[in-house]
Amino acid sequence: MPIPDYPTDRDLDLDPCGTWPLSVHRFDRDTAAALRAAEAAGRPLLLRGVPGTGKSQTARAAAAATGRLFVPGVIDGRSEAADLQWHYDAVGRLSDAHAPGAQARDAAHYLSPGPLWWAFDWAGAHRQWDLRRQGEAPVLPPGWTPGLGAVLLIDEIDKADPDLPNAFLEVLGNQGFSLPFLGQGVVRGPVAPLVVITTNEERELPPAFLRRCLVHILKAPADLPDMGRRHLARRRLTGYPRVLQEAARLLDGDRARAREQQSYAPGLAEYLDLVIAVATLATSEDGQWALLEQTAGFVLDKAAPLPD
Repeated sequence: MPIPDYPTDRDLDLDPCGTWPLSVHRFDRDTAAALRAAEAAGRPLLLRGVPGTGKSQTARAAAAATGRLFVPGVIDGRSEAADLQWHYDAVGRLSDAHAPGAQARDAAHYLSPGPLWWAFDWAGAHRQWDLRRQGEAPVLPPGWTPGLGAVLLIDEIDKADPDLPNAFLEVLGNQGFSLPFLGQGVVRGPVAPLVVITTNEERELPPAFLRRCLVHILKAPADLPDMGRRHLARRRLTGYPRVLQEAARLLDGDRARAREQQSYAPGLAEYLDLVIAVATLATSEDGQWALLEQTAGFVLDKAAPLPD
């Protein structure tokens, strides 16, 4: 398949998708180039940057811009490498076994697909998922077929045990993995997924993992008021220049204090939350201005010291 282009001259509307809300995205030239380079090299793209710079949304937007299936996988401190491939519901099997009049089912019935299974073999994953409808299936884009491929997001990989990143890349390199209980494996289809991985720098990633990724650092947009205006327009809300500029100033102040205190620094996500909140609560410029400072205290200053 030819390597797709990503539009850098216009906004991309992102409709709600599963738990992902309505949003708008614009690729900058460096990010578009990084996505294309990762596909050309056949490597995952690791997105670095402070929280709120749009790392996770970049993967979702890449899928929307190219008509591919978006397969998200979120990492937490308990995640293991196998969780990215499949899930086994041992509790559900035990519960069913003790239910009055329950029919015995084999262990394979309690196996459900993980993100890699969906991205490698959607048809096989869907057949397995259809047995119990356990967990969420990826939302299919209009007109999508497996031949169009997928974008696989592995979100916040720095939260995982250090062994998980290397094990994940080993599965990608092998282009498949074995399945327990089914006596078969999953083999990647003819179209390789674009793999986007994010980190919030909470834990240093293994050097071997970094060597096998392309790395791109995302920064907050230079023109926050313009981004705020575009996001509000997507929601049919009005953002006034004076209010949007003041929201950006308040964000800068809170970020500076957070750096001094070495605490959590708000970012783009908080800025958008702030302007959306005031534009939803008040339609006039004066009304939004009156709400701005109080609302900023709830949205931006998340690490403020507790009162005595």
